[in-house]
Amino acid sequence: MGTNFVIQLGQQALWTTLKISAPILILGLVVGLIVSVLQATTQIQEQSLSFIPKILAVVVALAVFGPWMLTVMLDFTNGIMGNLMQFVR
Repeated sequence: MGTNFVIQLGQQALWTTLKISAPILILGLVVGLIVSVLQATTQIQEQSLSFIPKILAVVVALAVFGPWMLTVMLDFTNGIMGNLMQFVR
């Protein structure tokens, strides 16, 4: 019974991590792709031009998706804490 609990907990942790990081990663990827296409068409190869928009996109994603991400993390933590007493001997 303990092994199944650990495996299930690991799966839930990985799934929660994927759900939380997906909006930030996808938004950063989209902004990076747009900036790369813009740099390729204009032939401007300034490093800060690709870095600053990605940072701004991550900040915007955190501001927009932050409350949802916190709710997902709290639900996961409450699920662990609620079931923890079942496995204490």
